[in-house]
Amino acid sequence: DPEDRLRTWADDAAGAKERGAVSTARAILAHALSAFPSKRSLWTQAVELERTHGTKQSLDEVLAAASERLPRVEIFWLVRAKERWMAGNVEGAREVLTEAFAANPDSEAVWLAAAKLEWETGEAERARVLLRRARDRAPSARVYMKSALLERENRNFSDALVLIEEGLSKYPDFAKLYMMGGQICSEDLSQDKAHLERARKFYQRGLQSCPNNVILWIQASRLEERAGEFDSSLRSGVTKARSLLELSRLKNPKNPELWVEAIRLERRAGNDKLAITLMARALQECPSSGLLLAENITTAPRVEQKSKSADAIKKCPDDPRVIAAVASLFASERKLEKARKWFERAVVLDPDVGDSWAKYYLFETGTGSSGKK
Repeated sequence: DPEDRLRTWADDAAGAKERGAVSTARAILAHALSAFPSKRSLWTQAVELERTHGTKQSLDEVLAAASERLPRVEIFWLVRAKERWMAGNVEGAREVLTEAFAANPDSEAVWLAAAKLEWETGEAERARVLLRRARDRAPSARVYMKSALLERENRNFSDALVLIEEGLSKYPDFAKLYMMGGQICSEDLSQDKAHLERARKFYQRGLQSCPNNVILWIQASRLEERAGEFDSSLRSGVTKARSLLELSRLKNPKNPELWVEAIRLERRAGNDKLAITLMARALQECPSSGLLLAENITTAPRVEQKSKSADAIKKCPDDPRVIAAVASLFASERKLEKARKWFERAVVLDPDVGDSWAKYYLFETGTGSSGKK
């Protein structure tokens, strides 16, 4: 049975690699690929073998062979181009992407990779031309977002806003375009009443089209909190920000991120009693939210932090935010080894939580050796 043969060869190659018999693994995969030249999983296995145990040249050769056999599989082209770019061979990366275009003329991923290459190597005009072509040949919400972002980073704010509006006319449910429009008006342009109103309109339109996007609600609320910076006749924007967050929770119940934002808003405004009341309500609605439990530990009075930590660990023993909050508590008590172990556990539980890494780094910056940092 062909599938059995394929599985056996793949398993044999993986076993040889684990034993350190790289040449054997390479030979098994070469034989398997001669029998199944269009099997993506085998090519992926061969690429990984060369990435971990081969040379830059052997990796490039395997990626070239994979792209030749499977020209419509974008990932092999993209990885090959990136490997060349990372090795400092920008022209070689361009050549690979040119071949990728020929095989995948309508691929969003290839167009964006080519634009990124030019952008990151300081060729903004080349990137602009590529993104313009991408909007014609492979239009998508992400293509419009990257096009607007290029103009924003080059401080062409009016061009960026034109592209955002053009993108929204085609993709009205793409929240990131509303966010970028609001950010340009509130952060990049001069702080005046007209730009405040324009930023508000972006967020209002975004919330009508994307009422379940939590980040949009939070950004709209933070804009209102800062409204006095744009118009000195406005008093504190906390009231309007609070109303927006209340509405966001009605439309998105049991959402810990919205509760945490509301609690932090009150603390920033000096309303500690209201923040405590909101935390109690939040924990009733989301009793096992690691985000809320961690916030509860961090903001509790010193004498209550231990009991709140014990309660949080009981409810969420493997939540990285809770573990990082407890680690910070140990650090504040100068229990350094214990803190280090808990920070390590937090980043292992979920390496994608940036807050855990930031707290761990700050801890090591203050207490660790340069090697630990």
